[in-house]
Amino acid sequence: MKESLTCSSGIQAIGGARVMNCFELPDIIELNEYRGNFSLFLEAIYNVFKKDFVTSKPSFKGVRLGLKKFPLVEGKEYTFYHMTHKGDIENERIPDFRRMERIAWPRPMIDNSGDECLKVWRNIRRGNGGTKNRILILHETERYLVVLDDRGDYILPWTAFLIEGNRQLQKYLKEYEAYRTAEAAKKT
Repeated sequence: MKESLTCSSGIQAIGGARVMNCFELPDIIELNEYRGNFSLFLEAIYNVFKKDFVTSKPSFKGVRLGLKKFPLVEGKEYTFYHMTHKGDIENERIPDFRRMERIAWPRPMIDNSGDECLKVWRNIRRGNGGTKNRILILHETERYLVVLDDRGDYILPWTAFLIEGNRQLQKYLKEYEAYRTAEAAKKT
């Protein structure tokens, strides 16, 4: 179990230091809670994903969230597969337990994207699949990133993962600061 955080109520001063009160993220879901039975664990985390993204009607800042449903992977939506597996070659992705344990985090981060504990920015990714307009939501303290794909009249939850390396975290923080600087320059 992890220590929960609580946000939305502002910044408090404790011993002269500024401390943010962060919204509460759900506890991680661990394989050992299912006696090491991977099939039960997978179904449990899929049920969380299904509740958060399939049976509900989520949105991001008033824009409907859709799902990339196909290709189905073992009967589950492709978005679920992307949020719980890792790898550069799509059909060779492998289960990532850190992603799986945190499957309950993307929805509250999307729902609380205006919270001061989260860093939210846009970027453009160009590659073989064309230009992608992405929205990134970073919980720096938890080192967790949610990536959304803006399709104009709807948004797809694309992936979400734990940032394990300090260099990778610094790269995202630098990208966020560059975005903020560019946005501030547009306003002047």
